[in-house]
Amino acid sequence: MRMDGVTHASDRRAGIGKPTISASGGSHLGSRIVLDDEFLSCRSSVRRFRRGEVIAGAGVLIDMFARVHSGVVNASTMLPDGREFIVEIIPKSGLIGELEVLRRQTVSLEYRAGSNCELHFFEGRLLRDKYASDASFREKVFSRALARISELELRIISNAASSLQSRLASTLLRLSAVYGKDVVNSGDELIISQNDLAATLPASREKVNQSLRRLREGKIIDGGQGKIRILNRKALEACANGAVLVK
Repeated sequence: MRMDGVTHASDRRAGIGKPTISASGGSHLGSRIVLDDEFLSCRSSVRRFRRGEVIAGAGVLIDMFARVHSGVVNASTMLPDGREFIVEIIPKSGLIGELEVLRRQTVSLEYRAGSNCELHFFEGRLLRDKYASDASFREKVFSRALARISELELRIISNAASSLQSRLASTLLRLSAVYGKDVVNSGDELIISQNDLAATLPASREKVNQSLRRLREGKIIDGGQGKIRILNRKALEACANGAVLVK
């Protein structure tokens, strides 16, 4: 994949130049590996991406991983019917490509900027050396990977058993937790397009719009133009649990 962000002086100092991750072609921070301070002190390649730009695509072997310094990143795949499914939304401090680097595997998901964002790229050997020499770090990698799989399984089960309105409410609450990782955002305002929201569920944009309209009419949420504001969190939680159906 190619990188389309801005190349900074730190790229040249680190000897990375114009790195390529792949090009074709996620969730709570708690389910991802978190960089230790020693990684943050390493020289990195700093790149900025505009909302919607491809950061990394599937099918290419990489030897770099990235930390989201600001903004959010969408990790997605294509469903058999051709629809996009956003598997994970990676918030500030989340990592991209860490498991692929450790396993020396190709990227399996496509990563796009869910908002204007800045990423810091690190050489894969830093992660592999840490993994090989630190038993506690290996344990953390394993436990986070299991948590990530468990979370995705729960989402799939919930999607199969819940109404669209319940799934939408649960997704808005989950995104609220993701956006709340950034100190400048309380989590009550979500910046996400209706297309991305539909791909996250997944569901058709028309049906998602209908459910959003009902939540707005019920004074549970507000907003437009790619922004959703949570007005009544308790009512939204009730919808997510199936206790309330807004008509």
